[in-house]
Amino acid sequence: MRKSRFTKEQMVAILREADRTTVAEAAKKYKVSEPTIYAWRKHFGQLEVSDVKRLKALELENSRLNKLLAERDLDIEVPKEINAKKW
Repeated sequence: MRKSRFTKEQMVAILREADRTTVAEAAKKYKVSEPTIYAWRKHFGQLEVSDVKRLKALELENSRLNKLLAERDLDIEVPKEINAKKW
């Protein structure tokens, strides 16, 4: 997937500006197409910049916790398999 020119926080800031002005003006100012702004609006809805930052932090924490859980499960499964093969 192609990396975007804008971060999620920037996208939300552009959306809030498009809410204050018109979509056409915001699109022209930031050199994006109008359908792009509508796609962002569909994706981000009424989120604010602070909400996106909090969401990003939660996603990072969730991935870290999933990794820890996977490592713990491996630590439990490996001795079980070793003990099962001995007998």
